[in-house]
Amino acid sequence: MTWPRPVPLIGDATSAADRAASPDAWAFSEAERQAVYGVIGARRDVRRYRSDAIPDDVLRRVLEAGHQAPSVGHSQPWRFVVVRDPAIRERAAWMADQQRLAQAAQLEPEAARQLLDLQLEGLREAPLGIVVCCDRRVPAAGVLGRATFPDADLWSCACAIQNLWLTARAEGLGMGWVTLFDPTALGDLLALPEGVVTLGWLCLGWPDERPPAPGLERAGWSRRQPLSDVVLTDRWSETAAPLSRLRAPTQRSVVDARDEADRLLTTPGSLGVLDRAVDRVVALGQSDTAGGTLLLVGARHAVTALGVSAFPDSVTADVLAAARAGTALGAVAAASAGLAVVVVDAGASHGDLLHEDALTVAETTALVAQGRRLGRQHGTDGLVALGEMGIGNTTVAAALSAALLGRSATEVVGLGAGADAAMLDRKRSVVDGAVRRVGAVADPVTLLAALGGPEVALLTGVVLGAADAGAVVVLDGLLTSVAALCAVELEPAVAQHLIAGQRSRELAHADVLARLGLEPLLDLRMRAGEGAGACFAAGMLLAALRVRRDTARTV
Repeated sequence: MTWPRPVPLIGDATSAADRAASPDAWAFSEAERQAVYGVIGARRDVRRYRSDAIPDDVLRRVLEAGHQAPSVGHSQPWRFVVVRDPAIRERAAWMADQQRLAQAAQLEPEAARQLLDLQLEGLREAPLGIVVCCDRRVPAAGVLGRATFPDADLWSCACAIQNLWLTARAEGLGMGWVTLFDPTALGDLLALPEGVVTLGWLCLGWPDERPPAPGLERAGWSRRQPLSDVVLTDRWSETAAPLSRLRAPTQRSVVDARDEADRLLTTPGSLGVLDRAVDRVVALGQSDTAGGTLLLVGARHAVTALGVSAFPDSVTADVLAAARAGTALGAVAAASAGLAVVVVDAGASHGDLLHEDALTVAETTALVAQGRRLGRQHGTDGLVALGEMGIGNTTVAAALSAALLGRSATEVVGLGAGADAAMLDRKRSVVDGAVRRVGAVADPVTLLAALGGPEVALLTGVVLGAADAGAVVVLDGLLTSVAALCAVELEPAVAQHLIAGQRSRELAHADVLARLGLEPLLDLRMRAGEGAGACFAAGMLLAALRVRRDTARTV
């Protein structure tokens, strides 16, 4: 006698006999399978986005898909931080700019240039960011499956990212996975608690590109390997190591600038780094800019008494007087670029850095405020190019660079103008001693008071004020770049207003620009000062804006 099989009211209703009779019965239909394969094959790492908002119901479906990912021991360790705040997005974009340049610096020159030609992220363009975090605070031994593979929680979060990505593609959204971050810095930006780590930033939005193949493959960076190269039988069959592949304005305005560039009758990105600079100007609403101002700021420094300069202090006053007359090098360069010249004597420092602070905090605060007013005033006139003049200020710039970047004097002190080996040793000694005296200082204004000088404090304010006025700021040498870095530390959104006019011969300049996330337009090994490099770059930028305005458009 046989009895009917009890069929559970919950769970799997099939029997072993059912499954043996039709082992493939769990498959989806042919059309459904092809849809899945189609979504997988069409998934792309999207870098360009429209400014249109994502409906809440669509976003919820994408997040629900991520939440349905498999996880070790059903621990569900993922957390999805949805970022809408423009200030957080801009800070993240600045951090990614720095890492992009840092990665390029590790490559051979040709590979570095190719890398810098690629757009590796769309943080400023995408309307939403999703930072996938892994909550690792539960001990591995307490989660089924993690005692043997402690990192399985991270793998679970990677599965969640894949679910998000595929669902976004099915919804017609674009998603890009950005890992150009120091993980600790990104965690700090989002105030993650101890034990919660990030797996990078996902850009999400309606795509402004529909790439038929992966971007790096289309750019000639690499090809997808044949399946036969990655499938092994029974055991590993070769010992060679795998090849290394190290290779704000509003989001709407960033996208609009890219849209306008795409309409030109020329290859996208045809002007290289200059195109990116023009995009930045256009995104700031400055596409009609036809001129601007060189703000040349001078000061005298007590540090010269320590024998760190080859020229007397009187040269500072001479150059400022010649600039007012229109005959100093920087003033002539400004005139050649069609820029007006404003000369400001910021005064003198009191302390020599090594034994006492250059300025009081009150004096520094007043100079920053004065600079803000100047920046706002001249930021309405077009580009603001920065220049400086101050005998001894390469030592000041090196000391600030050492403190801001965490570098030794050997890594930041350059020759300056006319120094010999003995003078170079004195500069290093002064910088090391000054940084030791001051110690770790988080507040930029306090740091400017301790290791700066009047012109760098005033220029910091100029950058802040010009950015507040919506202007583009063109940097010159190391000292102006250090002032810009102090401004960005005070207000991260300033970073999107900056253009690196040049990279000078000063040793720390490349590192400061990398911290700012900027590529220089010029690299002529200049050490002229006075804003000359910024003026040459500004002339190029204004010419490129004319090219952007007047070049034929496509439909």
